[in-house]
Amino acid sequence: MLTVRRATSDDDLAMVRRVRMTVVPYERAPSVAEMRASLTRDSLVLLVELDGQLAGSAVADRSSITGAATVTPRVLPEFRRRGIGSRVMPHLLAHAVSLGVDQVLGHADDLGSKAFAERHGFAEVDRQVEQVRAIGQEPTPRPRADVEVVTVAERPEIWDVVYERLALQAFQDMALIAPMHAPIDEWRVSWIGDPAAMFVAVAGGAPVGLAGLIADDDNPHRAENALTVVDRDWRGRGVAAHLKRLSLAHAAKVGITEVYTWTQKGNADMRRLNEHLGYTTRLQSFTMRRAIEAAQPQRGEGGDQGDRG
Repeated sequence: MLTVRRATSDDDLAMVRRVRMTVVPYERAPSVAEMRASLTRDSLVLLVELDGQLAGSAVADRSSITGAATVTPRVLPEFRRRGIGSRVMPHLLAHAVSLGVDQVLGHADDLGSKAFAERHGFAEVDRQVEQVRAIGQEPTPRPRADVEVVTVAERPEIWDVVYERLALQAFQDMALIAPMHAPIDEWRVSWIGDPAAMFVAVAGGAPVGLAGLIADDDNPHRAENALTVVDRDWRGRGVAAHLKRLSLAHAAKVGITEVYTWTQKGNADMRRLNEHLGYTTRLQSFTMRRAIEAAQPQRGEGGDQGDRG
């Protein structure tokens, strides 16, 4: 019997996390505490069990893309090709409809997942590329005369200023299918890693650039690049490259051997910068979209689902 139920306890969230780590082992998985801190009234997190065994998980939530929701069904490899994902999808689509958004988004990291999404009415609208950098002996770049670089550990109060002065610009300028938005409460929780690894360029008392690393506690040898952004008036002056080199030097200092980052198809400038710094391409991910009017579950589509919780 297939059972679909809400994940409510920390033990439930730990199982959701276990599924994520199995299905996408190449990405950092948020801790249970981070997962709980990120939940809002719009979040739907499900556990999927087959005959009492953990078979997968699923998440539907409001997206940071304006007017969209995201759906993420995941099935453990040993339970695939049994129709479990198709039986879970109506729960996610129904929740997306309840959020009053215009579109539903999902991500597919391989052609099989892309084909699954297409069978459920999604079409490709964007692609992201994962770029990877092996860490060796990384020299610390010389200080620049035009900016002072501080870490958020040294200046904790600057993180909120970075949001106002840089992050909001970045959200507007990102090469996405629609404008992005993240409230400051989310910025304070989900966008910062180790404050000592978040480097801020300051000029005239104001932040003009940001780059850094988000460590992976489950895989201490690797880290993900945090948001890299430079004030519009400072772009083209090498500030991003300087801050990213500081990040790579920090990675070497603390024993990280691999850094990875994701960039959108339209962000050619950042891809070229990463290539210049020695990053190579490893994976690509398809962004899939389905119109909300097409996301209404068909009569009978959601049957035989077990307990919704």
